[in-house]
Amino acid sequence: MTELPIRLLETFLMTMRDVAPIVAILFGFQYLVIRKHLPNLKKVLIGFFYVLVGLTLFLVGLEEALFPVGKTMAQQLTAPDFIGVDLSLGKFDWTHFMWVYIFAAAIGFATTVAEPSLIAVSLKAEEISGGALKARGLRIAVAVGVAVGVGLGAYRIVSGTPLPFYIMVGYGIVIVQTFFSSKMIIPLAYDSGGVTTSTVTVPVVAALGLGLASTIPGRNPLLDGFGLIAFASLFPVMSVLGYAMIGEHIARYRAKKVTKKKSKDLHETASSWKRKRRQGGQT
Repeated sequence: MTELPIRLLETFLMTMRDVAPIVAILFGFQYLVIRKHLPNLKKVLIGFFYVLVGLTLFLVGLEEALFPVGKTMAQQLTAPDFIGVDLSLGKFDWTHFMWVYIFAAAIGFATTVAEPSLIAVSLKAEEISGGALKARGLRIAVAVGVAVGVGLGAYRIVSGTPLPFYIMVGYGIVIVQTFFSSKMIIPLAYDSGGVTTSTVTVPVVAALGLGLASTIPGRNPLLDGFGLIAFASLFPVMSVLGYAMIGEHIARYRAKKVTKKKSKDLHETASSWKRKRRQGGQT
């Protein structure tokens, strides 16, 4: 029982040390460069205290829960009695780990949907675009990209294939997509890779990668365990660009369909008017 309070105190002091440069820069610019008193100083100081407490609890929670859970899930999903193969013999195939890929994709999707930074950015994008970009659609597009990326990253760890190959091919696809995407969506799509790798997604995905690399024979946690975050950053860019391209294609198709219908209605109206005119001339 005494270990937790000591760990909380140590983490709180460490967080204060890490946050101190940020506070020094903010207050230094405020009083030395701008040379004005900070409005609502008391509220700001209370807010900083809340930040320190929140970061402390978050960091302790990572160590106590998220990292162990990620490692435990990787161990359970690769256990010989679960997959039916004794990994110690070294005779296994990537197809034996289908549940690992499914779990990796599912946890990538779930953590991304719950990512606070993504929620904030998607709501702001919907607000600025006047509703042209839907916050829910953007979040789903980003989450799908993370799911595919983390699932593929888990396959890379299992198969032992080189990480640079995937990254180079992925960014090659992003470059091609950029040429065919709207200029309005490109900055948002590029930022989507950054907002996904934040407080919720990174700890879980990192723990999964390290746990998986630790349990697969022949894999080095230092070389193979890291890299899932790169997948989680890259594939949302691809998915958001793809989402925008599909949306534009659907919008053009609907506009074309409406134009065609209007043209048809106009033609039918003109034909009807001509028939009535002929009938009036005959009488």
